[in-house]
Amino acid sequence: MTAIQMNAELLRNMSIIAEDESLLKRAAKYLRKLVAEKTADPTEFTRDEFFARIENARKQPGKRFANVEELDQYIRSL
Repeated sequence: MTAIQMNAELLRNMSIIAEDESLLKRAAKYLRKLVAEKTADPTEFTRDEFFARIENARKQPGKRFANVEELDQYIRSL
């Protein structure tokens, strides 16, 4: 389903809900909950934050391994 189709379906359903005050209150409560969940996601960050993290990582000294066994040993030690 495309974003346009989902938007159209949402608007159709909202027109039905808008006629019933109790349904409208329930929908508003649920939408507030959805928004709170979205904003509470600690893994999301802005585009600027993303690129700042990349730049910061580039400045950090890297770790190199001579072979796969050394890498495996390092990962297992974490």
